[in-house]
Amino acid sequence: MTDMPAAAPGDGRRAGPQPAAAEPHLWNIANILTMVRMLLVPGLVLLMFADGGHDPGWRSLAWAAFSIAMITDLLDGELARRRNLVTDFGKIADPIADKAIMGAALVCLSILSDLPWWVTVTILTREIGITLLRFWVIRHGVIPASRGGKAKTLAQGIGVGMYILALTGFLATLRWWVMALAVVLTVGTGLDYVRRAVLLRRAGLARSRAAATERSDER
Repeated sequence: MTDMPAAAPGDGRRAGPQPAAAEPHLWNIANILTMVRMLLVPGLVLLMFADGGHDPGWRSLAWAAFSIAMITDLLDGELARRRNLVTDFGKIADPIADKAIMGAALVCLSILSDLPWWVTVTILTREIGITLLRFWVIRHGVIPASRGGKAKTLAQGIGVGMYILALTGFLATLRWWVMALAVVLTVGTGLDYVRRAVLLRRAGLARSRAAATERSDER
C-alpha cells in the first residue's frame, strides 16, 4: 500500500515511470568555455614568442590570455555541475584543455630559458600521468578533487602567470618561491592520487568478484 493518492480519471496523471531528463546540449556554456580555452592555446604561444619572446608588452598580453584561460577553467566545471551541463565531450575536452594551456605556457617558458626544463618536465609528467590514471580507473569510479589538488592548481596558475610576466627584483624572487611550492604540491598530490586510484581499483575489482560470485550462486 502506498501513501500516494490514486490518480482520478481524467486528471492527467498516469502511473508508470517518468521520462528521463533530457541530455544536456553539446553547445552549452560550460563546453563553450572549454573550447575557448583550447582556442587560447595557439594564441598564447604566438604572444609568448612575439618580438623575440622577452618584450614586456607582448608578455603582458600573453599573461592576459593565460589568465582568461585559468578563469574559464574555474568557471566551466562549476557551471557544468551547478546547471547539470555535464556531457561526455566535456569530460574528455576539459582535462585536455587544462593540460594544453598549462603545458604550452610551461614549454614556452623553458624554450625562452625563463624556467628550468626540469620544472616543466616534472609538472607535465604528473599532469599527463594522472590523466591517464584517471581513465584507467574510471570504470570503478571517480576520484574527487582534494584540497591539495585545488591548492596545486592555484599555485601552478599563479606561479606560471608570474613567470609569463616580465618581473624583476623582489617579484622575480617571489615567483621562484611560488613555483617551488607548486612543484612540491604537484609531486605530493600526484603521489596521493596514485594511492587513491590503486585503492579505488582494488575496491572496484572486489565488488566485481563479489557480484560474479553472487550470480554464480544463484544459478
